[in-house]
Amino acid sequence: MESQEGTQELHLVLAHKLFLLRHPDVQDIEKVRLKEEVFAIVKTDDMAPLYETLISESVLEKDQGVLDSMRAKIEDEIKKLDEKIADAEENLGESEVREAHLAKSLFFIRIGDKEKALEQLKVTESKTVAVGQKMDLVFYTLQLGFFYMDFDLISKSIDKAKNLFEEGGDWERKNRLKVYEGLYCMSTRNFKKAADLFLDSISTFTTYELFPYDTFIFYTVLTSIISLDRVSLKQKVVDAPEILTVIGKIPHLSEFLNSLYDCQYKPFFLAFAGLTEQIKLDRYLHPHFRYYMREIRTVVYSQFLESYKSVTIDAMAKAFGVTVEFIDLELSRFIAAGKLHCKIDKVAGVLETNRPDAKNALYQATIKQGDFLLNRIQKLSRVIDL
Repeated sequence: MESQEGTQELHLVLAHKLFLLRHPDVQDIEKVRLKEEVFAIVKTDDMAPLYETLISESVLEKDQGVLDSMRAKIEDEIKKLDEKIADAEENLGESEVREAHLAKSLFFIRIGDKEKALEQLKVTESKTVAVGQKMDLVFYTLQLGFFYMDFDLISKSIDKAKNLFEEGGDWERKNRLKVYEGLYCMSTRNFKKAADLFLDSISTFTTYELFPYDTFIFYTVLTSIISLDRVSLKQKVVDAPEILTVIGKIPHLSEFLNSLYDCQYKPFFLAFAGLTEQIKLDRYLHPHFRYYMREIRTVVYSQFLESYKSVTIDAMAKAFGVTVEFIDLELSRFIAAGKLHCKIDKVAGVLETNRPDAKNALYQATIKQGDFLLNRIQKLSRVIDL
């Protein structure tokens, strides 16, 4: 499961192809090509356990000859690996024993046998002394976690890696862990923390096994837009030289970011429409597609209304390049959900902002909590009296 610098880990490429193969919005003709590519990878790496799972899910058709051939090759390879381990334990030193166990771990990872891979990684860890090498084992586990989208495994592995860093560890691995944790946070809808971790890693990015640098910048911009205030967005994203060198290569992303910052709302909506397909077809962002769409619209509507005490619905609709009916429906939903602080005067066709006063909001919250506490005390006193 190792990857060369600058190339994505093959199993994560396979995971993305499988995601697209199961996606309802991908065209059938595209799925035929994807199915061929997936089968080719599975066959090349003798991924019999994964192949059986994909057959049971009706993703791939069963070819008994290919399956039998895979199983025979796996059995033969395991025998060879066990012989190497036995030879290393009898005739060689501790480092050779560790290398032999690691080779077996990587073999189980390669064939897609999750349980045996995790079991063998634990055995390899018991033979490992150096913190750096233990960290590498955690990275293999994290890659397995992202392949299967096993968030429990990912979370535990990240905690384990942080504990290892307390014993020591180099900065290169620490920076790599930030990207892994950022991807985990983004995949679990913690966009604020994901943005902070990604921004910290921009100048030191070496985690090519997860995704290319262009994809990393794509995730960084998307998470930052809904997490940072305007000043921070300008300093850390809009003017960041690392982002400027790459952002033009990603369709619609530059227009999406800059039109939002420059308050050019019509081009922003056009760029936003262009990006929706990329977000929908992204393996990590797809589960949060609707949530992200709501959050980004909240950001842009709030930014527009920030400049006005009152504004006509017609003027706002023209600024965004949409109809009055659309903007009226949109705003009514966000106002009802408490996302926007304004009210609609339908008769006059005007929007009136009512920005919350921080001190007043704190006062109201204190009163509300005080009432709640008094009610609880009264209920408790009745129970005690009984």
